[in-house]
Amino acid sequence: MTPLRATLDLWGLWAVSWGVAAIWSRRTVGRPRGIGGSAHYLPTLLGAALLFAPPLAGFGHRLWRLPQPIAWALCAATIASFAFAWWARLWLGSLWSGSITRKEGHRVVEGGPFRLVRHPIYTGIIAASFLLATELGTPAAVAGAAVLTLGWWMKAREEERFLIQELGPAYDDYRRRTPMLVPFLGRRR
Repeated sequence: MTPLRATLDLWGLWAVSWGVAAIWSRRTVGRPRGIGGSAHYLPTLLGAALLFAPPLAGFGHRLWRLPQPIAWALCAATIASFAFAWWARLWLGSLWSGSITRKEGHRVVEGGPFRLVRHPIYTGIIAASFLLATELGTPAAVAGAAVLTLGWWMKAREEERFLIQELGPAYDDYRRRTPMLVPFLGRRR
């Protein structure tokens, strides 16, 4: 098995496990009105297409080829990225949702990985995207990781607007104390 094959398999394992875990969620009691909470879909889907189409179709001009030890190190870092996202998913428990919603009994979650960033799931996915793009070394993959990052950033912003409305000052205070996506970067809004 090559490092790239292992990394792609990790992505598949993550996607399947994430989908199965989606059944473990509380009842939704609120959603953004209108199209609020959906603007992020286009860049997220476009980014994913750019990131995954070349390796799945077997094409794409490579700008670089990594030595095997470095490629395996990126694969290991991908495991850490998905573990970070899963840590956050488990910490949220039944409050998790794949879309922007307020769940029954929703509250501000500040423990575990949420002490480091407000959106640790997105942080883990973004990191895994850039690790895969680095391993692939194609212009499409690098562009895909960047566009995917834009989509996750947009979703985080949409989610925060909604959570401020739904959870009030408690969420706004949390925003002031905790960086959005990059741990230790300082307080970001």
